[in-house]
Amino acid sequence: MEFSAEQIAGLINGRIIGDGSTVITGVSPIENGQQGHLSFVGQERFLPYIDTTDCAVLIVSESLLENKEYKPVIIAVEDAYLSFQVLMNLYQEMQGRKTGIEEGSFFHETAEVGENVYIGAFTYVSEKAKVGDNTQIYPHVYIGKGVKIGKNCKIDSGARIYDYCIVGDNCIIHSNTVVGGDGFGFQPTSEGFKKIPQLGNVVIEDHVEIGSNCSIDRATIGSTIIGKGTKIDNLIQIAHNVKIGENNVIAAQAGIAGSTVIGDWNQIGGQVGIVGHIKIGNQVKIQAQSGVNSAAKDGEVLYGSPAINYSDYRRNYVHFRHFTDIVKRIEELENKKSE
Repeated sequence: MEFSAEQIAGLINGRIIGDGSTVITGVSPIENGQQGHLSFVGQERFLPYIDTTDCAVLIVSESLLENKEYKPVIIAVEDAYLSFQVLMNLYQEMQGRKTGIEEGSFFHETAEVGENVYIGAFTYVSEKAKVGDNTQIYPHVYIGKGVKIGKNCKIDSGARIYDYCIVGDNCIIHSNTVVGGDGFGFQPTSEGFKKIPQLGNVVIEDHVEIGSNCSIDRATIGSTIIGKGTKIDNLIQIAHNVKIGENNVIAAQAGIAGSTVIGDWNQIGGQVGIVGHIKIGNQVKIQAQSGVNSAAKDGEVLYGSPAINYSDYRRNYVHFRHFTDIVKRIEELENKKSE
C-alpha cells in the first residue's frame, strides 16, 4: 500500500515539515532505513540517524526537533513511539480478517460459533465449545470440550486449549501454547508417586496476551487465573491454582509454582523463579534470574537468588566481589591478635 506523508499526518494528528505529498511504500528501522520507507524517532540516541537514513518520512517527537532543515519529510508529534504504534495497529486492521470455516477442520455439531469467525484447516473444536464474534482460530488448533472463547480473539496455529477453560475478549494466544494441561500434583506413597486428579480449569480474562510455547496448568480444584490486561512472554510455566492479577508483564522463561498469588501491575523479569504458596503484592519489580522464595510487599524491587531487596543486593555484591581478600584480611588480623 502507498500513503502520502499528509495522509499519515492526518491519522496521527501530526505537523508536517517538508513535502506532504511524499509517498511511502513500507516501513523500516531508522538505522537501516530504505528509500520510500517510513520510520520514527522517539529517543535522543536515534537523532544522528535523521541526517543519514534513507527513509523518506520520519515521525519525530516534537521535543527532539531542532530549528533546522531536514533531508527526510518530518511528521512532528507529541510522542513518536505511541504515534507509530497507532499507525501499525491501523495498518494491521486494514489487512482484513479471515472469515469462514476452512475445509479439513472439525466442528462439533453442539459447538457454537459467533459472527465473522475464522476456523483454520485441521483445527478441532469439541462439543459444547463456544467461540465469540470476530475471533480467529488458525490451523492445527485444539479447542477442548466446553471451552469458551470470547470476542475478537486470535488463537495461533498449534495452540491447545483443554476442556472447560475460559478465554475472555480481545485475547491473543500464540503458537504451541497449552492452556489447561494437568497441574503437577502427585502424592508420595510407599509404592511411588500417585497422581492427584486435576479437576479445575484456567480462566484467562480480557485483553491478555500469551506468548508461544507457554504452559498454563489447570487448577486441582477451582481455577488458575490470568488477570485482565496481563502480558506473558514466550516459554513461561504457570502452575496449578496460581492467581495472577491485572496488567502484569512476565518475561521469557519465568516459572511460577502452584497456588502463588500475584497482585496487579507487577514486572517479572526473564528466568525468574517464584516458589509456591506465597503472595506477591502490587507494583513489584523482580529483576531477571531472581529466585523468589518469600512474600513481597507492594512496590518492592527484588534481585538475586534467593531474592532480596534490590538496593541491599547491590550493596552486598560490592563486598562479595572482594570476599576472598576480606577473608584473608580477617585471618591476618586474627593471626596478629594471637601473637
